[in-house]
Amino acid sequence: MAAAASAAQAGAHVGVADDNPSFGGQIWRGQETSPSTDLAKLWYQRFQGAKVECLRGCRVFGAEEEKTLVAETFDGWAELRFNKLILATGARERFLPFPGWTLPNVMGAGGLQAVVKSGVKIRDRRVVIAGTGPLLLAVAAHLKRDGAEICVVAEQASWNRLLRFGLGLTGQPSKLRQAIGLKRDLSGVKFVANCWPLAAEGSDRLESVTLLSGSTTWKVPCDYLACGFHLVPNAELAVLLGCILADGFVQIDDLQRTSVHDVYCAGEPTGIGGLELSLVEGQIAGYAAAGNPEKAKSLFARRSTLRKFVARMDRTFALNRELRSLTGDDTLVCRCEDVEFGRLREHWSWRSAKLHTRCGMGPCQGRICGPALEFLLGWRVESIRPPVFPARVGSLAMAPESHAKQC
Repeated sequence: MAAAASAAQAGAHVGVADDNPSFGGQIWRGQETSPSTDLAKLWYQRFQGAKVECLRGCRVFGAEEEKTLVAETFDGWAELRFNKLILATGARERFLPFPGWTLPNVMGAGGLQAVVKSGVKIRDRRVVIAGTGPLLLAVAAHLKRDGAEICVVAEQASWNRLLRFGLGLTGQPSKLRQAIGLKRDLSGVKFVANCWPLAAEGSDRLESVTLLSGSTTWKVPCDYLACGFHLVPNAELAVLLGCILADGFVQIDDLQRTSVHDVYCAGEPTGIGGLELSLVEGQIAGYAAAGNPEKAKSLFARRSTLRKFVARMDRTFALNRELRSLTGDDTLVCRCEDVEFGRLREHWSWRSAKLHTRCGMGPCQGRICGPALEFLLGWRVESIRPPVFPARVGSLAMAPESHAKQC
């Protein structure tokens, strides 16, 4: 939204292809007609006031030729031709396998929040939230407002790291206000640091969670377990287009340009930074792609400040090595192909495991097991091939000359 509005403001002919039926991504899901914050209201107004051609429910799954993408729509397919392309593909959650993590109602923290925003009733349901990072508190506050009973928030970072991070917020007034607001919203909710789930128990669905903090373990009866162990960039489309990655993120220059000519990238694929940094990067990419680099450069200082804050967050919420011990040999890692960790440890790379066990070859195409194995075994997920997402046979066999959209 930020990239499109900025590029249109700079005079470019802009089209947006979003795979959801409404704009706003995961953060502002379902708020297009009724934004919940002043910031959301501001950006919806800017976006809706810009001359932008909007393609809703349009999921890009491949690239036909130079400067041409292929996408699937609700009722067919579309060919998207462009002069400049800005990728803003966001991120997904990292799951760490542990006994019972495949039980129904064990979900990602953001995933549970998303389904609640989509209409799933959470009132009076008991929820345990575990993992790391500020997202846990934001999800807990949202679910509590919707009537959920938050049993405990289990944060894997230590109290020492959290205290140092909190003291640093005194120099970030807006972040400090957010932290105070979350503390107020979560009044009465138990928060435990240096804590993570050992196992999820239940027969046909989740019934309880066993937590570990230090040397103490205890069982918490619950209806949902929401886990979030950081975010993983959705960089598959960038890789498919030939963009160079560095440490798992799309490599960019100061103007958000990737290694591929006329292709820009903004938001989480360039580095997990959250809402405010994503908005600034989107603006820079939009202005730069539209031929207004001076306007883009005026936002460099703001981006630099936000990146320093993100670096502090990364240090605070770095995953503990002890989390690698949660996964036993009989724990499923690739749930699509039913591959256990013991079989994967016999191999030396993602490619070897994929060839011999079919790990990563199911419907999710390694989006769940790949990041988990990056943490558990230090592997790098390789070989991105079209279609990036599952697509209908009719879409794959389409005629490339018709139904083209030019941007």
